[in-house]
Formats: sequence, C-alpha cells, structure tokens
Amino acid sequence: MDGPPTPSAGGRAVAWLLESSEPAIRRLARRDLLGEPGPEDDRAVLGGPKVSALLAGQRPDGGFGGHPYRKWGGAHWRLVSLAELGVPGGDPRVAVVAERVLSWLAAPRRLRGGKVIDGLTRRCASLEGNGLGACCRLGLAGDPRAELLARSLVGWQWPDGGWNCDQRASGRRSSFHETLPAAWGLHEYAAATGAGWARRAAGRAAELFLEHRLFRSLRTGEVIDRRWLAPHYPPYWRYDVLQALLVLSRMGLAGDPRAADALDVLEQRRLPDGRWRPGGCWWRYDGRGSGPLEVVDWGRDGPNEMITLNALRCLRAAGR
Repeated sequence: MDGPPTPSAGGRAVAWLLESSEPAIRRLARRDLLGEPGPEDDRAVLGGPKVSALLAGQRPDGGFGGHPYRKWGGAHWRLVSLAELGVPGGDPRVAVVAERVLSWLAAPRRLRGGKVIDGLTRRCASLEGNGLGACCRLGLAGDPRAELLARSLVGWQWPDGGWNCDQRASGRRSSFHETLPAAWGLHEYAAATGAGWARRAAGRAAELFLEHRLFRSLRTGEVIDRRWLAPHYPPYWRYDVLQALLVLSRMGLAGDPRAADALDVLEQRRLPDGRWRPGGCWWRYDGRGSGPLEVVDWGRDGPNEMITLNALRCLRAAGR
C-alpha cells in the first residue's frame, strides 16, 4: 500500500517557518504563504525573542543611545526590522521609536542639506526611503512628516527614475542601492494614502530595475555586480535581487517578464530542502564575524528564516 505523500520542498520550507521560535515569523508565513490567519496575536508577536531584542534598551526619547542611524543598533535600523516583522504600530514602545526616527529624518535643516550638482540632487535616499516605508507600515502615513519625506524623495528623483548620493556620478545612472529603499517608501506611502504622485514616482523607479532585468547591464547584458545575486538579511541599504523582487512583489510587479531572470537566480540558490541560506552578511552578533554589531541574531549560517520567507513570498507573487 502506498504511504502518505512526501511533502514538496516548498511545503517543508513553509512547515519549517511555521515552527519558528519567533511568533512574528510564524504569523507572517501563515498569512503570506498560506493565506490564513495565524493564532499568534499582537501580544505574542511583541514578546518574541527578535522583537524583544529590537526593543531592548530603549531610552525615554524612543532611541537606544547614540544617533538613530548608528549601525546597526540605532533607532532607524531597529524600526525597519520591527516593521518587517509586522509588529503593531500602536504599541507605545514601537510608536516612540517611530517618533524618534520621523523627528530626525524630517528635520527641516536636514532635508535642506543635499547638494545639487549639474541640476541633480545628491542624496542618500535610502535613509528617507527606509524610514518612510517603515513608518507607513506602522500606520503613520497620515503624519505630515511622512508626506514631507515622500515629497522630498520625489523632488530629488533623477531622470532615470532613481536616486544617487555620489557627488562624482555623471548623472546617467542612479544608484540601485539608494533607489530600492526609496521606491519601497514611496510605494508604501502611495498604498496607504492613495497619492498618485507617489505611486508614479515609485513606478518610475521600478522601471529602472525592470529595464535592467534587476541585475544586468543595458549595454552588454552581463551581470552588473555578482554580489547582487546572493540573498542577504537584513539588506539594510544594500541592493540584491531578493530585496528587489520583494519590493516589486509588493508593487504587484513580480510577474513582469523582465523579472524572470532574477526569479531564476532565486530558484537556483534554493537548497534541496526548499530553504535558502544567506550569501554573506554585513553584520556580526555576539562577536562573531565581521561588520557592525547587530542586536538580533538573524542567522549567519545555514538556512535563514527571513530570507526563506521573503523568497517564498516572491515566488508566490510571481506565480511560481
């Protein structure tokens, strides 16, 4: 007699995510991969080990000591991670982190600080993009400072649809690193508010990635940077094809034929058991590895939960 059917690699990966020690990951996997509500409530998510670590050591001003952009323990980076884990924005501890980040990002003196060279504003737009995307995810799109960030990003956008902070750049091409977070932030703002001007700006940025098939030279078709082919988590401000596919999937564009090469790369990096491991890290935890110290151990070795979750989200959105 035949035995029970063997679960597919994808099924095994989903089952692995549903057994995570992190309630946030279990809830996101059930919601985004199975289309089902999970048993984990907001209280459970806020008590998870990663979420607890991200909120540990909070000061009365909402920060965690030092500058909000301090790598990788400042309020800015923690806020983005909290938003990606789907924490409730109404929690007082989360709300005060968002207030700290918004106050910093939207300070008038800071927003006036960009240099204009050859008619193009040189800005590290990943700061505003990541901050805007996280705050919108946490329910703050209606804050006037969120609109200020969104309109500032649109005002700094280059003719090719992107952004760049390099003062030596010719102006022909934007930075993929700076453009992807800005595209995400504008998309989240448009999704929350219905602002057509923000949606159009995000769409111009998406077109920049798609015309390059996410990682190829327009002139030769060759890979622009092989490091972009490896998945990372957290991506911080850096570009890779997994994060690009994730942002495009949120914009409803993962099924665009020009994303097919990147989806192929993602599938090729899948382990036989259906999971993914990181292609390197820019952080260390507990003294291991290189790079600035992280407050959360996201998993440097072996299969990575957030990379696996995001990869499966992208494949599902693309109909694969």
